Amino acid sequence: MKTGDQVVQELPWRWKTQGVIFLIGGLGFMFDAWDVTLNGFLMPLVAAEWGLSTGEAAWVSTSNLIGMALGAFLWGGIADIVGRKRAFSLTLLMFSLFSVAGALSPDFITFCAFRFLAGVGLGGCIPVDYALVGEFTPAKVRGRVLTAMDVWWPIGATLCGVVSTALLTVTFIDNWRMMLLMMVLPALLLFWIRLSVPESPMYLVRRGRGEEARKVIQQMIERTGATVGEWRLPEAQPAPRLTVSNVAKQLKGLWRFSPKITSVSWALFLTVFLLYYGALTWLPSILTEQGYGEYAAFMVTTLMTAVGIIGVLVSAWLVDLIGRKWVIGLSGPLAAVGLVLFAVQLDVPTAAKWWIGIFGFVVELTIPALYAYVSELYPTALRASGFGWASTVSRIGAGFVPLIFGSLLWPHLGLPLTFLVIGVLLGLAVLWMAVAAPETKGRELDEIGSEPPTQDAVH
Repeated sequence: MKTGDQVVQELPWRWKTQGVIFLIGGLGFMFDAWDVTLNGFLMPLVAAEWGLSTGEAAWVSTSNLIGMALGAFLWGGIADIVGRKRAFSLTLLMFSLFSVAGALSPDFITFCAFRFLAGVGLGGCIPVDYALVGEFTPAKVRGRVLTAMDVWWPIGATLCGVVSTALLTVTFIDNWRMMLLMMVLPALLLFWIRLSVPESPMYLVRRGRGEEARKVIQQMIERTGATVGEWRLPEAQPAPRLTVSNVAKQLKGLWRFSPKITSVSWALFLTVFLLYYGALTWLPSILTEQGYGEYAAFMVTTLMTAVGIIGVLVSAWLVDLIGRKWVIGLSGPLAAVGLVLFAVQLDVPTAAKWWIGIFGFVVELTIPALYAYVSELYPTALRASGFGWASTVSRIGAGFVPLIFGSLLWPHLGLPLTFLVIGVLLGLAVLWMAVAAPETKGRELDEIGSEPPTQDAVH
């Protein structure tokens, strides 16, 4: 007799059932992108209002991204305690409240404190949203659905650019304060919509709430129109607790399974997002420094994020055509080259715009492929923690990118050499992937995770 979780995994995909959860979860991911992108637009405006140096302005992004790193770490464990649905809504509520507080900040230090707290809230969106969407998605389409979640990122970043650029034309308000408030309104609407999302039946079973789980599963069976025989609830298992001991065991398990795979995962996540966040965060300031007007600088940044939507769709096609490693290995270094050439040709506006557009497209070939690849490298028992820790490492690294970039690299090395240094680090991570981790295209997940990479598996 099938268990309830097997029934959920074998149901047919229906847009009115699992698709609604995918859309609502994806909108949370979209706000993550919106908020991260907004840092770049806020920095030159806040710096001008409060007379900040380049290094001081970097704290706008650093405080927010460090908050997101902490949130990504905390909310996964919180969701195991209070439930996916409740955490699903609380992340956005916390983000919205502290974003409003940030818009009302009287000074820069208070503003950075509220940006940090807003980041803690929004940082939980990715692990919580991916967990909830994954637990409702049929197994046969889960890979495509979770990969498709990434398309919400360039959509959110582009919407941020469009709204922020439009607000520059409004002269009777503090533009940066209105940019924060404009983001909060749809986020609060999404918070209200999320209240209608059912709790994950897998979570309900683990918490001993069997009748609630049975009701949710039965509703899904009816809504999808599936014919299901007799089934039973799986055995209740205690939910993991967020403790120092469990965190240590989790980390130890990842490195014990395969030091090569874990080091590849962390190195790729760290270097790819160093490159991406470095460009995304500083591009408006770079262009403004170069003599572009704020409107033109914001438009060019919006162009970079908009072409990324096409990049995500192409990446979803390429990963199954040529393999995850080839997509990451080729597109990652090419994205770095595009960014270096953009910096070299900043004095030639047409060429610079072309190169930043190429970077925006190519880097969005890399990121979705990286998400799919790392989530496939670990066995089932370690998959969520393996991906989560790689993501947390990238968030922590990205959190210090604005500060290091604005205070040390850009002022002393100049833009071309700064991007070249990051590109070299990314190239080294790609070379390590080539020799230390297997290709996952066309292989069963348990087969990939059950054995450390061999030379045959590598090639």
